[in-house]
Amino acid sequence: MKRVLFVCLGNICRSPSAQGVFESMVSARGLQSQFEIDSAGTGGYHAGEPPDRRAQAAARRRGYDLSGQRARAVRPSDFQQFDLILAMDRSNLENLLRVAPANCAARVRLFMSYAPAWPAEVPDPYFGGDQGFEQVLDMLEAASEALLEEVAS
Repeated sequence: MKRVLFVCLGNICRSPSAQGVFESMVSARGLQSQFEIDSAGTGGYHAGEPPDRRAQAAARRRGYDLSGQRARAVRPSDFQQFDLILAMDRSNLENLLRVAPANCAARVRLFMSYAPAWPAEVPDPYFGGDQGFEQVLDMLEAASEALLEEVAS
């Protein structure tokens, strides 16, 4: 079992989108039984809420369903439960590393390190227009493909 956690700030835009994209790619290869995939936020501001409606709409246009997801904050147990914890930007990476226990089992890194041809950080589309959500999906798809190639081999 490969366990992957995607993390952004509020867990309503980037990380649930990453979860949806990666789940879809894993499912397309028939590998669902080999993965545990989740998302969380470094802040618990939106705990229990569904993903942002604009993130859901952009994802839906590409065939990804985020509707069953609910926001949650990163938990201390995540650092033992997951193999990979993938931050959307450096700020969230720093927050994760600050709270990671000394005996952290997970590898904590930037998600876009899997797609070095792209910018290193996934921009937060929350305060922008619809095009920002499309750009985020482009980035998440590129990194998800590379991540799946690495962990599925």
